[in-house]
Amino acid sequence: MQLLIVTGLSGAGKTTALKSLEDMGFYCVDNLPPVLVPQMAKLCDETESIDRVALGIDIRGGVFFSGIDKTLKELDERRIPYEILFYDAADEELIRRYKETRRAHPLGDDGMLGEIIRKERQMLVSLKARATRVIDTTSMLTRHSREMLLRLYGGGDIDKSLHVSVVSFGFKRGIPQEADLVFDVRFIPNPFYDSTMRGMNGLDKPVRDFVFSYEESHEFMQKTLDMLCYLIPRYVSEGKARLVVGIGCTGGQHRSVVLAEALATALHEKGFHTSVTHRDLP
Repeated sequence: MQLLIVTGLSGAGKTTALKSLEDMGFYCVDNLPPVLVPQMAKLCDETESIDRVALGIDIRGGVFFSGIDKTLKELDERRIPYEILFYDAADEELIRRYKETRRAHPLGDDGMLGEIIRKERQMLVSLKARATRVIDTTSMLTRHSREMLLRLYGGGDIDKSLHVSVVSFGFKRGIPQEADLVFDVRFIPNPFYDSTMRGMNGLDKPVRDFVFSYEESHEFMQKTLDMLCYLIPRYVSEGKARLVVGIGCTGGQHRSVVLAEALATALHEKGFHTSVTHRDLP
């Protein structure tokens, strides 16, 4: 099991990091009392479906946070491997962020913000010294922070990190609200009008063969695939984690199902994370 402890100064980007890690498949828990970390690690290790865990721990834990050194010592004694990601930023930048968000600092608002940040920094000295990686977000955009995490923990090409969900549907039941891109394939002849295929759907071989007997289907596939391969890296660079592509025909039973299956397969073969859903199949 891979265990990450995400910590650092308040306002430095820990919450954003946990959201990015969650998109990458990590099981994330924020603001966990340090004393519960060993039990949490043991629980996740015993759960087959969880193999990557990220825990957010910082001074929001209040009186519980003082037990962090004892917790790390216990992890070492139990030989539970872990990494510490420490998020940092310049005091001036942290002050600017707090002014923008108008949120109170976890250590309170009974003093000058600069003094409070320096107090927090002093409280985190030993934890920062133990960090596996220190990530300074002073001049870092959110998308750059995400790209860094993708390179470290995304398991490969960051352009392949986005999940593509292909959804077939019928226009007569409406366009899926979650769709980012919608393609209309009603220009392809409809198998519905062939009595031998009317009771079938796009998962049946005769329907697939019928749809791909037309050159238009092959051209649509190639041009759509080329466009998605162009667009996806640009969506990733803007921080998008999921893309929903809708493929629609009249009833959502034949043409859209065939082409959604083919498009998802083609994207998967190119290394993208894909899934396919047929909204209007029985």
